[in-house]
Amino acid sequence: MPLTASPRPASPPTRVVLVTGKGGVGKTTLAGATAVHAARSGRRVLVTSTDPAHSLGDLFATPLGDTPVRVAERLDALQLDGRARLEEHWHEVRDYLVALLARGGLGDLQARELVMLPGLDELFALLDLQVRASSGEHDLVVVDCAPTAETLRLLALPEALGFYVERLLGPGRRLARLVRPVTTQVAGVPVPDDGVFATVDRVQRRLAEVRELLADPARTSVRLVLTPERLVVAEGLRTATTLALFGHAVDAVLVNRVLDDDGAASLGPAWRARQHEHLATIDEAFGDRPRLRLPLWPDEPVGLDALATMGDRLWADHDPAAVLADTPGPRVDATDAGHRLILPVPFATRDDLSLHRRGQDLHVTVGGVKRVVGLPDGLAGHEVTGARLRDGLLEVDLAAPAEVAS
Repeated sequence: MPLTASPRPASPPTRVVLVTGKGGVGKTTLAGATAVHAARSGRRVLVTSTDPAHSLGDLFATPLGDTPVRVAERLDALQLDGRARLEEHWHEVRDYLVALLARGGLGDLQARELVMLPGLDELFALLDLQVRASSGEHDLVVVDCAPTAETLRLLALPEALGFYVERLLGPGRRLARLVRPVTTQVAGVPVPDDGVFATVDRVQRRLAEVRELLADPARTSVRLVLTPERLVVAEGLRTATTLALFGHAVDAVLVNRVLDDDGAASLGPAWRARQHEHLATIDEAFGDRPRLRLPLWPDEPVGLDALATMGDRLWADHDPAAVLADTPGPRVDATDAGHRLILPVPFATRDDLSLHRRGQDLHVTVGGVKRVVGLPDGLAGHEVTGARLRDGLLEVDLAAPAEVAS
């Protein structure tokens, strides 16, 4: 009997861990410590940064650029370059928009500034992240994110730009098909050529892949870094709400710079009481997921050994590459009256929340941050018949017009 080789088991997909938090809480250090710990535990790790401060290179005392640099055994580091990716993926569309604005009387420089939408370069950095996560070269990608506000904008960009690109250039695509056989201009405006639409198609496909990666809790987790301070904890609660609104799973909270009782007592009973109060708030708010505490470090961690010591302490009881909590995502349930869209919005209150319908989309705003929720085609003609906030979930009732009339 001939021998046949047993099929090799497929490698598990690369896990992505996004480390974020308010500026100054130590997220870059904790991202680095996490990466070093995971690499020394035997995983192939890439640690990268979307933070324009470029402090990740300072942490490893190594200049980082647009290609991975080996900083330790099984550990590579990379500074994502959104500008380079923007030039690579978007220049045809940019050049068309610049030409369009130039016909309106703007100079080339002013036109180029106007077509650079805020956050566009960060978006294309995310496209690069998706490529790294899909390459199979690493088991774990640890991302040192920009401070909280920038991270929220960054994570919302794939969904938002996909929404607007289709509405801005979708009509142009249809017009081009009609008129390009006979003219290259309509009312003096140049018709986009096939290269522009090919770029849009390519980027939209890539955006869909990024959205799929970031919103898949089996692939991507968000680790929220907090310190036991009132403003930091308050912002952390708002961050968790907004991330949930966009379907991103916060599966662990990293509580940094916690003083032991002796250290807290040395600062006075009031300070010690405040720290206990803030830690209790964190435990109450995030009780359904791990809270990993790290003491105030006696010195700034410098070098791989110091980062490894910190990482070993932080991850003593957990695997940083694992999914640490099963956090719910958006879903649609059938009801007797139609359907119910359920969105997690932990820590939101009625005063934070507004909701309205526009076409096939629901516009949900929590604390001033808006998400456009596209309804499935099967619910496109349904009307909103009610909404409520219950136990950290926004429930939106939807019914077909005939059901509403009856």
